[in-house]
Amino acid sequence: MTEQTTQPADRKFANTLARGLGVLRVFRASDHGLTHAQIADRTGLPKPTISRLTYTLCELGYLSHGARNDRFRLGPAAIVLGSVANVAVGFVDMVSDDMQRLADETGTLALIAVRDGARMMLVRTWRPATAQAIWLEPGHRIPLDASSSGLAFLAALDAERFEALDPDESTRAFRQLGYDQLLGQGFTIAPDTQRYASTVNAVSVPYYAGEFGESVAFTCGATPSELPRDRMEQEVGPALHRLVQELETRSGRPPALSRRG
Repeated sequence: MTEQTTQPADRKFANTLARGLGVLRVFRASDHGLTHAQIADRTGLPKPTISRLTYTLCELGYLSHGARNDRFRLGPAAIVLGSVANVAVGFVDMVSDDMQRLADETGTLALIAVRDGARMMLVRTWRPATAQAIWLEPGHRIPLDASSSGLAFLAALDAERFEALDPDESTRAFRQLGYDQLLGQGFTIAPDTQRYASTVNAVSVPYYAGEFGESVAFTCGATPSELPRDRMEQEVGPALHRLVQELETRSGRPPALSRRG
């Protein structure tokens, strides 16, 4: 599946800029550089277009490659931009130690996901110290309407932004389910019939990030055998809810649902 999404038919929309940024977005933390073919595959753009975009991004310092046949990597300009963004979003560092502790205590992958178009993108993960395998990593994207992260995000999204997504009846029902779950138990769990992957169980809580003007999702996930339904409901969900409540107090942010209106 490619990362490229259909661009809006808007005269103000700069398609070339969007394509260039789309190239930067396909890089993942585990990548050891990407070839033109890999970038083309992930974006869905033709190779000649990718060649022009990578040349421009290299000239501007957002990509780098050492030799003619070397792989492309994020360049110094992209790294600086990411560092500035990381400093600007202070709540991530504020909660980092607590998320690592939660991951260790529950044996789950703790993460923060933000909306990225029609998907939720992982921007930070905390792996339990006992885990051997590499789990989901920053840059990975999951469906907005088929995950607990998306469920928490949609449930807390204000009406105007929700309608801008042009939701169908299924998405409206999904959002209402998340809202009911947050009111009733303080966290969301996607229904088995709507989860994008049967190999992952997850529980999520929204946090209103003023830096983005909308909520992000705090999530804990693991395999169904490691995180069965009763653990999600009785242990991990309540613990994640308490963590987010404490973060709201420390950061002075209102509860996410209060922004929904």
